[in-house]
Amino acid sequence: MCAEAISSKDTYGNEKWANLVLEALPNPLIQLGTNNTIVYLNTAAETFFEASMGYLKGLPFTELLPDNTPLLEMVKNVRHSGNSIMDHDLVLEGIRIGVRIVNVGVSPLPGKDGHVVISFFERSLAQRLHNQQQSRGAARSVSGMAAMLAHEVKNPLSGIKGAAQLLAQTIDEQDQPLAKLICDETDRICELVDKMEGFADERPLKRGEVNIHEILNHCIRLATAGFGNRAKFKEEYDPSLPATLGNKDVLIQLFLNLLKNACEAISAEKGEVRITTSYRQGMSVKVGGSGDRLGLPLMITIQDNGIGIPSELLDNLFDPFVTTKSNGTGLGLAFVAKAIADHGGFVEVETVPRLTTFRVMLPMFDSKNFYNRQNDVVQKFLKPDEVQ
Repeated sequence: MCAEAISSKDTYGNEKWANLVLEALPNPLIQLGTNNTIVYLNTAAETFFEASMGYLKGLPFTELLPDNTPLLEMVKNVRHSGNSIMDHDLVLEGIRIGVRIVNVGVSPLPGKDGHVVISFFERSLAQRLHNQQQSRGAARSVSGMAAMLAHEVKNPLSGIKGAAQLLAQTIDEQDQPLAKLICDETDRICELVDKMEGFADERPLKRGEVNIHEILNHCIRLATAGFGNRAKFKEEYDPSLPATLGNKDVLIQLFLNLLKNACEAISAEKGEVRITTSYRQGMSVKVGGSGDRLGLPLMITIQDNGIGIPSELLDNLFDPFVTTKSNGTGLGLAFVAKAIADHGGFVEVETVPRLTTFRVMLPMFDSKNFYNRQNDVVQKFLKPDEVQ
């Protein structure tokens, strides 16, 4: 259908009909010429690659993806055989798109020798939302445990630490390290319980108008002065990005956690963390128990060139206590998932060695409807069970 529509546009002059068909398609679509220059791309492809047709038309395909991408081999095979081919779960890496796992179809263009049409089909967003909902449920299960630990563990620990401090005043110098060890370990356990207590707070967040670029710049300054002092940060912001509806303090902690993960994954020599923002139309989720939909047009991407995440952890990455670090608690990304869900947003991750991408989608602040509609929609947000 895609190739036929483009062929109709070029061959039969039925330009208006063909444009309507191609622009209405929800999947990204690109037409390449004989020398792999970009001839046409639809609106979905402009969103996917974060660039306009006016900019990309006439440029080589390698402007979008590197010349070693397996997609170019598919294009070569289609030109040679004249037959359409499809590949599933293809990993695409590029500066504009980060890491994307997609199904790809390549077809010859009738009436245009050497021209091909490439169609991209992303993995089911509904399935990714389902996985995130499961992670949020796992985080909620921790809240009951945290409330119990706060009472049953922290109080005795305070007594243990106090006793160790008194003991340190009477024991020999050679035994002082043992008393210090008791104090240090009780502090460590208390810190872990404090982190878990964050999951027990189910009160609605106080939200308002928040400039996401100010949040990100603040987090980058904090990271540069501390855990990210060896990383190279690259910011690519959309200057026209509107404000989000959020809680400033929670958003700061959320993005600090993501930046910390990225900085811990990279090497000291060539470590790079790339932060981008963009406006993405068409993404919305249904608010559970109502007919309302919450738009999530603000996309914040954090990408690092570190070691990547083991594939066996991806499905449960946002669950509490899931970690690849020997000294990690596994609560950082669980907090990220909870904080984003509390904002009515969505997070996804894709990873291959040397390239890991986290994408956060958040709602836009709407001053006109802030008090009488938008805030109510977010407060009622329970389950993202439908996507359009």
